[in-house]
Amino acid sequence: MVDIKLNLDDSPAAANPVTPNLFEGDYKIKFRCHKEIACFNACCSNIDIALTPHDVIRLKQHLGLSSGDFLREYTYPYEMEQGGIAGIKYQPVENGTACRFMTDEGCSVYEHRPTACRYYPVGLVSLRKQEEYTDQQSYALVEEAHCLGHQEDREITIDEYRKEQGVIEYDELDRGWRQLVLQKKSSGPAFGKPSKRSLQLFFMVCYDVDRFRVFVTNEELKNSFDLTETEWQDILATDSTLINFGFRFLKQVLFGEQSIPIKQSAVDEREQQKIAKANIEAQKQAQYDVSSEPSELE
Repeated sequence: MVDIKLNLDDSPAAANPVTPNLFEGDYKIKFRCHKEIACFNACCSNIDIALTPHDVIRLKQHLGLSSGDFLREYTYPYEMEQGGIAGIKYQPVENGTACRFMTDEGCSVYEHRPTACRYYPVGLVSLRKQEEYTDQQSYALVEEAHCLGHQEDREITIDEYRKEQGVIEYDELDRGWRQLVLQKKSSGPAFGKPSKRSLQLFFMVCYDVDRFRVFVTNEELKNSFDLTETEWQDILATDSTLINFGFRFLKQVLFGEQSIPIKQSAVDEREQQKIAKANIEAQKQAQYDVSSEPSELE
């Protein structure tokens, strides 16, 4: 068992009504799922699946859709915290609760299935130690009444199961996203309520990668960062490299962390813009003060 002080409320995972016991990767579980088991497909009949940024990338590429079209057709947003940043979940079948990719033979997108599906019946619980922003990975075991996989005669550690299900790569790719969510939740009132533009920016960067690509290739934005052309080519090479740059970009924009070098000319230009804006506001205030003074005829 994990013996550290953690705040369960700060997990980026969707809320669960049951407070789980937390385990480390060497904890052994008994589980096996296969087509011959009586409960096959039962877990796909009533879904509540939160998607990570790289889940979206894998699925939209497999389906041949833009990220925007995938989001509109297959997902819906939810608040990770009241009035805060958003996550996305699978949209089930119309007027039902089953996954739209479920077939009699199993999952039709099995090779590209989301992180949550790969983990089942294990759950990744990414939490923070008090007053820290980095995540501490622990694991929970989900034991639902309908699932007979726990009765199978196979013992395997959580780490072995994660490797078998191909989820380790997914966790590493989305680590930057989890840390962003934890940092936002850990900041609390000191961070303040995010602006509408900040919330929209977070959603675009994390989930709508095709729109973010257009945003990043804007010359004005590119000219703000002190990056070589080779570095830009590396960033734009794949959706994964782009979105990982996006996680750094959000740290800089939302939390003021200097994760991407800024050109001095861009800094100077912004300072000049601030000064010009302040001068305009001062002139407006001065004109207001003069016009507000009572005349001698009044």
